[in-house]
Amino acid sequence: MKPNLKSIFIISLIHTLAFSQNNIDVKAKFDFEKRQIAITQTISYTNTTQDTLQTIFLNDWNNSYATKKTPLANRIADEYINDFHLARNEERGFSVITSIKQFSQDVIFQQLKDQIDVVKVTLNTPVLPNASYQLDLQYLVQIPSDKFTNYGMTPEGNLNLRYWYITPAVYDGKWHYYSNKNLDDLYIPKSNITLDIEYPKGYYLASELNIDEILENTSKQRIVKLSGKNRINTKLYLNKSPVFKTIESNGISVVSSIDDEGLEDIDKAIITEKVVHFIKKNFGEYPHDKLLVSQIDFLKNPIYGLNFLPKFIKPYPNHFEYELRLLKIVLHNYLENTLLINPRKDQWLLDGIQIFYLMNYVDEHYPNMKFLGSIADFWGVRSFHAADMTFNEKYVFGYMVMARTNRDQPLMMAKDSLLKFNHNIASKYKAGIGLKYLDDFINSDVVEKSLTMFVMNNKLKNTSGETFEQLLKSRTPKNIDWFFNDYLKTRKKIDFKIKDIISDDDSITLTIKNKRHNSMPVSLYALNNDSIISKMWVEDITHSKTLTIPKQEANKLVLNYEKLIPEINLRDNWKSLKGFFFNNKPFQFRLIKDVEDPYYNQVFVLPIAEFNNIYDGITLGMRFYNTALLRKRFNYKIAPKYSFKSKSLTGAGAIWMNHYFENNNLYSLNYGIRASYTSYAEDLFVKQIIPSVTLLFRQDNDFRSNKRQSLVFRYVDINRDSDPNNILSSSEPNYSVFNTRYIHSNDNLIHFNKWYVDFQVAKKFSKVAINYEYRKLFESNRQLNLRFFAGAFIENNNDPASDYFSFALDRPTDYLFDYAYLGRSENTGIFSQQYIDAEGGFKSKLETPFANHWMSTINTSTTLWNYILAYGDIGLVRNRHSDPKFVYDSGIRVNLVTDYFEIYFPIYSNLGWEIGQANYDQKIRIKFTVDPQILLGLFRRRWF
Repeated sequence: MKPNLKSIFIISLIHTLAFSQNNIDVKAKFDFEKRQIAITQTISYTNTTQDTLQTIFLNDWNNSYATKKTPLANRIADEYINDFHLARNEERGFSVITSIKQFSQDVIFQQLKDQIDVVKVTLNTPVLPNASYQLDLQYLVQIPSDKFTNYGMTPEGNLNLRYWYITPAVYDGKWHYYSNKNLDDLYIPKSNITLDIEYPKGYYLASELNIDEILENTSKQRIVKLSGKNRINTKLYLNKSPVFKTIESNGISVVSSIDDEGLEDIDKAIITEKVVHFIKKNFGEYPHDKLLVSQIDFLKNPIYGLNFLPKFIKPYPNHFEYELRLLKIVLHNYLENTLLINPRKDQWLLDGIQIFYLMNYVDEHYPNMKFLGSIADFWGVRSFHAADMTFNEKYVFGYMVMARTNRDQPLMMAKDSLLKFNHNIASKYKAGIGLKYLDDFINSDVVEKSLTMFVMNNKLKNTSGETFEQLLKSRTPKNIDWFFNDYLKTRKKIDFKIKDIISDDDSITLTIKNKRHNSMPVSLYALNNDSIISKMWVEDITHSKTLTIPKQEANKLVLNYEKLIPEINLRDNWKSLKGFFFNNKPFQFRLIKDVEDPYYNQVFVLPIAEFNNIYDGITLGMRFYNTALLRKRFNYKIAPKYSFKSKSLTGAGAIWMNHYFENNNLYSLNYGIRASYTSYAEDLFVKQIIPSVTLLFRQDNDFRSNKRQSLVFRYVDINRDSDPNNILSSSEPNYSVFNTRYIHSNDNLIHFNKWYVDFQVAKKFSKVAINYEYRKLFESNRQLNLRFFAGAFIENNNDPASDYFSFALDRPTDYLFDYAYLGRSENTGIFSQQYIDAEGGFKSKLETPFANHWMSTINTSTTLWNYILAYGDIGLVRNRHSDPKFVYDSGIRVNLVTDYFEIYFPIYSNLGWEIGQANYDQKIRIKFTVDPQILLGLFRRRWF
């Protein structure tokens, strides 16, 4: 029978009195052998809104491991990590909810269709405003392996747990629930938490909750009762050895498992005292007794810059590395445990505060620390501009890696929409240096004092970035809308230029140009050599602004002299008052790539040793180029080399421009020209000159999408040494081809598809080709690969006796010199067996290897076991004045690194059973690359 409104009111009133706060009580029994936790739980939640709740939502993030189609699984696959997809079923975790009751009666509950880690509960009794509900749950948790997110069961049998039990979602007028995506950003209301944990003896427990009681249940089991008030985090660690150490400092117990690099206990205690003092000085008392910091916290949020060198190289003192590790994690966990902010929406504020105070700490305690540490003083290194970088300058540098390549994203974008590099590095850094920029603009340490006030006043309260904005605006008369509108909400870059200067005896009139459409201010410095004479802020520069300042003793004007503004280009920020000659930047030569120095025209010189083909052999040379560690718009490189095998000078050169477009699917335009001189056969050389234009497209509303398009126009001019004895040589060794290609790709781990249309026109022929590739990784871990190629000549007036420009069935002649052949002119030997997935795509060398009319082929392969696949190819080959010929082959493909290192063993084809034929070893085909830039693509696609 349905309860009437009066009974609902009475029940709600009773529960309001009994449960004025949120409470979570968990009884958990751990079974390590089965990797399971049996949980009985009570959730009491107060409805603080004016709405009546008919349904509620619960977070069951352990269930995000349950299948290969959850948002967590998709997120891991998006970053080209196959551990989750290839894992055994027993390695993935899940939750099985056996019952949910309200007032001892079962309620209807269900997992959301596309979010099985969120549970929708239909209440038997609605919850009135300011009333509470109580739910009783019983469920089983299957613990996942820790190799997916670092949380779960380790190979050694230890437990690292986070988000392991069910929690209520936040309702503040609308529901805030979302799925686990390995971002450690669950948004839940604060609660009083009681845990009753039963686990085997022999394990050491670490938790941020207080230990109330320890009971010996049996000779083999132990029960520990834990509790904490106003908590949102309850990480739990059960280890076979005492990994965590506790240091008491200023009334806080810091429980840490961070790698201490062999520091003595007394040193760790001193460092902990120093860090805690810094935190309390800026944020006040910590509201809990214990602050837990783990090595997992650091692995997920490392000090980038400390970890880019091998471990045996120690650029910083051990205590400095440990100190910053501890400080960063303590800052992060302190803020996460005290500021009740929706981390998926307002993560910029938590990140900004963390980086802001990390920078303050280094400025206060290590003002002379360099980014390269002690390496900056080494002979040969100290001459580099990178050696002059302070430790804190790395934050601007890290952000510029993405800003300079048009891959940065708005700070207020949802956390799960960010590229991995932005989420881990660039956006965090931009948030921190943005607060520094704002603080310098307002003056009087207003931002720093406001941050302190914001944290102190909002501890354990629901708050947001808007609350901080209101606080900050109330404490300054300056207009700071630019920060919250342009800096936080958009991708607008900062770029100013001193355009014109008129100097007289007493004053200087100058024009500052804002090269970007934003309302951000810029600092103007008047210098006498390197001494600052004056500093002022110039605001409201819509397009350009002219102003007059006192000259005093200034001989140079510089914008953003102290580089506190994250400006995308510093090269046009200064003007000398000494005359035109002094405004020219002198050339500066640097051995190998360096950090950009805006006051010089830098030329980098890099010794190179390469092996590009067997005809040139080992080549030694020098590469001269202007591209620093951060990308530029205008680039050039010249690389003369001496080839020891061909005993000749070879080399290449290129010059190109990049233009980037924001808020547009067309995000990049690249045009330029490149040229090269290299061997293509024994004692034969080829010269290439290739002007080109490339347009790159992506989904502007989703940078994480791997959908990409490109449109390439190029004119390929080839000049070859003639060799009538070379069977691949045409009657005309010199030729030119206009080529345009449209490419559409969606490169994902689970579903991969890519296609292109290619058109070529030359003096004696024109042709068109279509190529389509599809790859799918099934839930059974079986992989299916399909490739379709079709090409036809529109016109072909080439010599019928030459197949140099024909379509190739198994080994293209590569007359455009696009492919990385090591022995492109070889007919026998290992280098003739190099396989490149192009045109016909066959692996067997059949009797009709070319088509001078049209060709159509299908290449397939599928998994037999792990990295061993079976392949099969079929096709039709048509030559002029002859009928189409049906061709086929099949065999075994050993896929060691997909697209990079593969081996093909032919078995059966038009030639019969190849495996039993003579010289079988010469039929084996190998796909491989020695180009380090191609191999770096494995890394790039996970981060960008």
